[in-house]
Amino acid sequence: MVRAAGTGRILALETSCDETAAAVVEGGRTILSSVVATQTALHAPYGGVVPEVASRAHLELINSVIAQALVESGCELADLDAVAACHGPGLAGALLVGVCAAKALAIAARLPYVGVHHHEGHLYAALLEDPTLEPPLVTLIVSGGHTLVVAMVDHGRYQVLGRTVDDAAGEAFDKVARLLGLGYPGGPEIDRAARRGDATSIAFPRPMLSEGLDFSFSGLKTAVVNHCRKNPDADVADVAASFQAAVVDVLSSKLMRATEVTGFSTVVVGGGVAANSALRAKLLDEARTTGLRLVMPRVSLCTDNAAMIGAVAWWRLRADGPTPLSSGAWPTLRLPGSE
Repeated sequence: MVRAAGTGRILALETSCDETAAAVVEGGRTILSSVVATQTALHAPYGGVVPEVASRAHLELINSVIAQALVESGCELADLDAVAACHGPGLAGALLVGVCAAKALAIAARLPYVGVHHHEGHLYAALLEDPTLEPPLVTLIVSGGHTLVVAMVDHGRYQVLGRTVDDAAGEAFDKVARLLGLGYPGGPEIDRAARRGDATSIAFPRPMLSEGLDFSFSGLKTAVVNHCRKNPDADVADVAASFQAAVVDVLSSKLMRATEVTGFSTVVVGGGVAANSALRAKLLDEARTTGLRLVMPRVSLCTDNAAMIGAVAWWRLRADGPTPLSSGAWPTLRLPGSE
């Protein structure tokens, strides 16, 4: 027999890509600990995440990040009410490390296991930043693998309003950074370089800017490639700033349009690209102009972390009960409750 939920303390794991993370979250909104072991240095020589390298690193790191999260939270397994893990979408081998570790702990401690969708984690990161936040709201989830606009109608009820039709924004950042000879990961490197450049110096296109709520960044990436080929001496900072401005214009425009479509007055942003300083500044300006309520999680909650998984797990456990231990990892998992 597993114990029924008590204080709502959940140990959560996140291993969907290249961050090995563990956290203890209480009541779905209070972070007791959050530990992230990054693999950036491992993947930097390749200019991107190598799935096999990521999986092996997760195996090496998972026990230590769990132990550290428990110590920092002041909790032992006996103090917990559930164990959760991101079970998709993501890299298959990477996901399995977190899922198997969470199930093993759940069985050993006789606790419920909760599988959590990665995108739902990014939706709930804002609730950790602002515990007063409640749906309905519109969220922009923007990362290396995903670019989505999601209407959160209620807890567990979502409507995907727009998604990328080709490259995700973060993927485009990585590819352009590689083209410009900047480091990895590309997002932070583009952000740093752009601060020294002129964002108006190159008129890069804004793909699908006036076409619904879907995104496309492949054409923008190609435009940068063509510009650099024709102008081999182009200033890297100017190219970075102009490219970044184009991405930010598209992301902010689509998010604002989504508020008009839904009539929702609260907007949230999540995912690794949500740490971009130009995007954050643009959205703050838009919120001031329109009067919308904007909630942007701190940078550590934008990038992949386990605290956001713990936040979702508390809600999911209350609404749906434990996830069967027979449930696996799902690399292409669909957002639950989406219409």
